[in-house]
Amino acid sequence: MRNLKGFFDLPLRFWIVAAIAFINAVSFTILIPILYPYAKQFGLSDFQASLLISGFAISQFLATPILGRFSDFWGRKPVLIISLLGTVAANLLASFTPIVSLLFLARILDGLTGGNNSIASAIVSDTTTPEERPKAFGLLDAAFRLGFMTGPAISYFAQSLPPFPGVSPLGMSFFVAATIAAIATGLTWVFLPETLPQRQKIRISWKIFGFGKIFTSIGRPIVGRLFLLTFFSGFTFTIFTFALQPFFLNVLGRNAKELAILFTLVGVVGVITQIFFTEPITRRFNLAAILCVTLAGRGITFLLMPLFPSLTVFLLLGVLLSAFNAFPMPLINAILSVQSSDREQGEILGINSSYLSISNAIGPAIAGILVSFSYVIPFWIAGFLTLLTAGFALSLRGLVGCQKAS
Repeated sequence: MRNLKGFFDLPLRFWIVAAIAFINAVSFTILIPILYPYAKQFGLSDFQASLLISGFAISQFLATPILGRFSDFWGRKPVLIISLLGTVAANLLASFTPIVSLLFLARILDGLTGGNNSIASAIVSDTTTPEERPKAFGLLDAAFRLGFMTGPAISYFAQSLPPFPGVSPLGMSFFVAATIAAIATGLTWVFLPETLPQRQKIRISWKIFGFGKIFTSIGRPIVGRLFLLTFFSGFTFTIFTFALQPFFLNVLGRNAKELAILFTLVGVVGVITQIFFTEPITRRFNLAAILCVTLAGRGITFLLMPLFPSLTVFLLLGVLLSAFNAFPMPLINAILSVQSSDREQGEILGINSSYLSISNAIGPAIAGILVSFSYVIPFWIAGFLTLLTAGFALSLRGLVGCQKAS
């Protein structure tokens, strides 16, 4: 009960952000089961279908630091609303479009306005103390995972709805995603107060777009290493997540319904881990050490999965992987929030999200090439690289801001 009490002590506006993050995650994860078959419905090849994923991720990579920087100028609330409205418009366009070029445009638009996770992270930093941030970022990530668990199930429900004229059953998932994003927009507009205490004066110049900062920021002694850690963590994990579906369907001989059950089970374990275990573990151990151990556990699990082509073993390893995966990104965000000043939190967290976005663009493409040779190779590559990433995380152990959460 002490752990739950610690969560309930967080400010009310944080819980509003967590609710918005959940709804936003649902609107995103609804599309996970249907994006590939929807692309095939338009006659796209496998490679062309992968470009829908890469186009979204690259657009998000370019736009996220801009949104984060503008949230430092204009405030968190208005930029978050603009971002959510972009998601509404993009999903409506994808739902009703009759031509493939507009589908690509919709995915790019969603990526350009989809960097609101960095804004949500900045709101958490605005409304919590450094001591509260590990559990706050853990709970924010748990809200996303809960949305990840719920979204695919809602997608199947959306496909059973009577479609609008000119909209396919798969397209109805985009429509429902737009509706849910619109609900998040309304909640933000009505209930979320502005959390930035003092806004900066905006000076329009090419510098505010921050493309140079995305790369030059790597040179910062601590923050730059955290950016690299985010990239390598995301890169290795997206290699695995792309390879998971063909392995599960073709090697294990399962179906899409069972895959949805796997996603649900993984989501439940992730939420439970973050609610009940994040705070006590971060209070007791060095944050960088936790990063190292959980990344190493993730890497070992990747290596074990293809060695035991059994559904039972695969589910057990999936549960273990979900528990390990509950820690890395919330801890990286927590350390970053301590290592950046109040006036640059939006920008720093935005740049970090950009590194995650570009890893999400590159990882699936690499995995797609590897899968063409073998369903097993991506697991081995992801596992080996994740173990190297764990070693890199261990090098942060003595740095300021990586100590135990007190």
